[in-house]
Amino acid sequence: MSEVVRDIGIDVEPPEMECNDPKCPFHGSLPVRGQIFTGIVVSSYEKTAVVKKERLKRIRKFERFERRTTKLHAHNPPCIDAKPGDTVKIAECRPLSKTKSFVIVERVE
Repeated sequence: MSEVVRDIGIDVEPPEMECNDPKCPFHGSLPVRGQIFTGIVVSSYEKTAVVKKERLKRIRKFERFERRTTKLHAHNPPCIDAKPGDTVKIAECRPLSKTKSFVIVERVE
C-alpha cells in the first residue's frame, strides 16, 4: 500500500483497499473510543449500515435466558464496504449524524 494506514488502537486487521473518506478511522481522521461490538449487517445504504446486535437477558424468576436484539446505525467506509449478511466488528466514535455513533472497523470472516 502506498498510503499510510493509521493505527486505531484496536486489534483489528486494516483494510486492503484505500479510500479518501474523512470519516474512515484508518485513512481519515476519525478517533475511535468506547465500546466494541460484533454484529450482523441487516441492510446497507450509501455510507451507512444497520447492524443487528444480539444479547442474552437473564430472567431470574424462570431461571432462563431470553434473546434480545438491538439495531445500531454505523458508518460504512468505502474501504470496508460491508454488505447485508456480513458479520462485522463496530466501534464507538463521536456522533457522525443524528443516529450514527458507530463505525465499522473490520469484516469478520
